[in-house]
Amino acid sequence: MTDKIFIDGILKGRVAFVTGGGTGITGGVARALAEAGANVALVSRSMDHLEAATKIINDAHGQDANVGEAFAVAGDVRNPEEVENAIAATLDRFGKIDIVINGAAGNFLCKAEELSPNGFGTVVDIDLKGTFNVCRAAFAQLKEQRGQILNISATLHYLGTPMQLHVSAAKAGVDALTRNLAVEWGRYGIRVNAIAPGPIEDTEGMKRLVPEPVKEKLKKNIPLGRFGRIKDIETAAVFLCSDAASFISGEIIVVDGGQWLLGSRLG
Repeated sequence: MTDKIFIDGILKGRVAFVTGGGTGITGGVARALAEAGANVALVSRSMDHLEAATKIINDAHGQDANVGEAFAVAGDVRNPEEVENAIAATLDRFGKIDIVINGAAGNFLCKAEELSPNGFGTVVDIDLKGTFNVCRAAFAQLKEQRGQILNISATLHYLGTPMQLHVSAAKAGVDALTRNLAVEWGRYGIRVNAIAPGPIEDTEGMKRLVPEPVKEKLKKNIPLGRFGRIKDIETAAVFLCSDAASFISGEIIVVDGGQWLLGSRLG
């Protein structure tokens, strides 16, 4: 588990529904929420991706009662019925949902002129439509609990990033969805925010999307002089899901060391 920054139990008694929570950035966020005391439902298309993450959290829970429990449930965010079933399974296990983390995502490098309709549509289906499907299915619980939604976005669409048309379009939609839901659902006490990570080391995205020859050049274009760490996203997520952020809604928090301000791009 992560080194502690927040007081013990800052999210004690909360239940988080986390898509894409088995690996990478969202896996780290799920562990951080559990360390902060929340019980966590990890959701992915494949249960294989969830076993290790669930075990890490539950082993930590066994050693420290301040750490929440984890529960794995299969569900494809592209399929509204599967999302609803995953929500129902979470309610059966934990009784409520206070926090939704939309982290399921898909990406690859492709020139715009070579991008197929299927390739474009698949990323939009996962990143944008999947986010909508989860928010819609969780609405009743979030309204009842006066809960919060945290969407994982990106900075790729801020200036235009070569070979990332598909995910840029999808994440721009996620940002719009974040702001619109914050306005429409604020009346129910629901907060809706997003985190836009920059280049985060030791993630599948960095391995697949940033070739080795590009890494040092990319790092030089980050004002803080380093790549982000998964822990940087974890701590931002715990803050935004806690009562410390109770008056923050409709925000997209960029966590990229200042990179986007310089217009840095992949490619």
